[in-house]
Amino acid sequence: MFVVQNFFSALASVLHLFLTLYMYAIIARAVMSWFNPNPYNTIVRFIYQITDPVLDRVRQFIPPISGLDLSPIIVIFAIFFLDKFLVSTLRTLV
Repeated sequence: MFVVQNFFSALASVLHLFLTLYMYAIIARAVMSWFNPNPYNTIVRFIYQITDPVLDRVRQFIPPISGLDLSPIIVIFAIFFLDKFLVSTLRTLV
C-alpha cells in the first residue's frame, strides 16, 4: 500500500512540474509575439513546436477577437485547472 501511495505522489509531482514548465512555455510564446524574434533561433523554434499544437486547437474554437489572441490565456486557465484538480486528486488518492 505504501508503494502505491509513493507512486501516486511521485506521479503528482512530475505532472505538476510538467504543467508548470508548459505554462512557462506558453507565457514565453505570448511574450515573443510582442517582439520579432529570429525564427531560426533554436529556442524560438522549440517553443513554437511545443506550443503550436495546443494553441492552434484552441484557436479553432475561439478565433482572435479584433486581433487579440485569447488562446494563451485559455490554455493557462486550463493548465491551472488541471494542476489543481489532477495533482490534488493524485496526492489524496491513497
